[in-house]
Amino acid sequence: MTRDFTLFAASPGEGDVVGEIHAASWKAAYAGFFAPEFFAEAVRQRRHKWHGLLAEGKNTAMLAALDGRPLAFSSFGPSPTRPEAAEIFGFYGHPDGWGTGIAGALMSASLDEIRENGFSLAHLWTLRDTPQSRRFYAKSGFTESGTVRDHDYGDGNPIAQVEYELILP
Repeated sequence: MTRDFTLFAASPGEGDVVGEIHAASWKAAYAGFFAPEFFAEAVRQRRHKWHGLLAEGKNTAMLAALDGRPLAFSSFGPSPTRPEAAEIFGFYGHPDGWGTGIAGALMSASLDEIRENGFSLAHLWTLRDTPQSRRFYAKSGFTESGTVRDHDYGDGNPIAQVEYELILP
């Protein structure tokens, strides 16, 4: 079955679309990592923060749509910790798009854009205990760098993240 994916840069006016994808993805994948009250507020923040971030235009944000419906987004730019690299700051898919191939199409387009921006290395962080995302990044060609860090999402309970990297040909 051929899928009709459309990949495009997210504009400042698409904050609601990006926010909904981010919130739906978090609800499906991360509820077990946080206390319910904190989690509800974290999802709300993710739903509403994208207007400002897209308006800043500091990083690149891309959307992927399936049959006209945006179901995945990526956000990336120069790495603040690795000057030679681009960092993928966010890569999220709405659960309605899981298993369709849309994430793979978006990753491919994102890596093409990163390469076109002159970077020869891309890296990202993902939660250590999210096997689905870790399998996806490995399938996309990323390998673990060997670096693990604790990240506090604001609730005072740091969670282990694993770094993945990919040398771009």
